[in-house]
Amino acid sequence: MLIKQAEFSISVANVSQLPQDGLSQIAFCGRSNVGKSSLINSLLNRRHLAKTSKTPGKTRLLNFFRITPADSPNRPFYFVDLPGYGYAKVSRDEREQWRKLIESYIKKTQPLGGVIALIDSRHGPLESDLELLAWLANLRQRVVVVATKADKLSNKQRATRRREIATALHHLPILGLIFYSSMTVLGKKELWQQIQELAVRSNNTK
Repeated sequence: MLIKQAEFSISVANVSQLPQDGLSQIAFCGRSNVGKSSLINSLLNRRHLAKTSKTPGKTRLLNFFRITPADSPNRPFYFVDLPGYGYAKVSRDEREQWRKLIESYIKKTQPLGGVIALIDSRHGPLESDLELLAWLANLRQRVVVVATKADKLSNKQRATRRREIATALHHLPILGLIFYSSMTVLGKKELWQQIQELAVRSNNTK
């Protein structure tokens, strides 16, 4: 997909603040250090659109980025960067607030085209990742799993890890497993194909 424009739209702390324009939304979720912001910037060919940080847990709100395709038949849609989970050094109360915000968003967002769930390719899905994926499956969300930081693995290691991850996820109804590198853009074309299908399908069903 060719992108005409990608811009930050709004940060949301409560589902009452969600955009009401009816455009499809593609949510990105994953552990606090998995590289969500880097992946979003890589997809959009922007270096600093989604803010990255060496400190896990920088994303504490729902951050919306409005994407306008260059090809006119396709409507604009949103990337939504969800707060990370796992390693963030914040209070238990704040983590609970994040959890409630994410759950409310996933359950109440009607134009949610799908979810891009990120895991670290070097470690595979951890228990918290599997819990999230099972929860999304229970909500009948369309999910694509992306294994990030794939440049850290050799071709042989990636092949081995792919088999291991596929085995770990075999009981879940995911749409696909893509190995991705924000450094080398490995997997970028395949991920955009999935995103375009999710966004277009969601827009066409409204």
